[in-house]
Amino acid sequence: MILYDDVIAELKKGDLAMNENQFNSLLTLIVPQIIELITQNSNIAEAAAIDKFYSSRLYSELSDESSKLWHYSPRLLYTLFQDELLTGTYDYPEEA
Repeated sequence: MILYDDVIAELKKGDLAMNENQFNSLLTLIVPQIIELITQNSNIAEAAAIDKFYSSRLYSELSDESSKLWHYSPRLLYTLFQDELLTGTYDYPEEA
């Protein structure tokens, strides 16, 4: 069985090409984890968390495969989302 982390590692190396359906499937794995982090760490209901996240600049960029934001973990993406809420912007972290 191929693990999520293994697939991400292969995609980062460029060994696998991703089509639109695969990318959308990847988003369906990432986004719920971010929503869960928002609801766990904020005093808002899940529906409100979903609305806030889907209307964010971060989600707009995450949903564009060419941004490569999907390379980052849901926890890091959550941190970027928090930065956006607090400051109106965020910086792309450098990859190790």
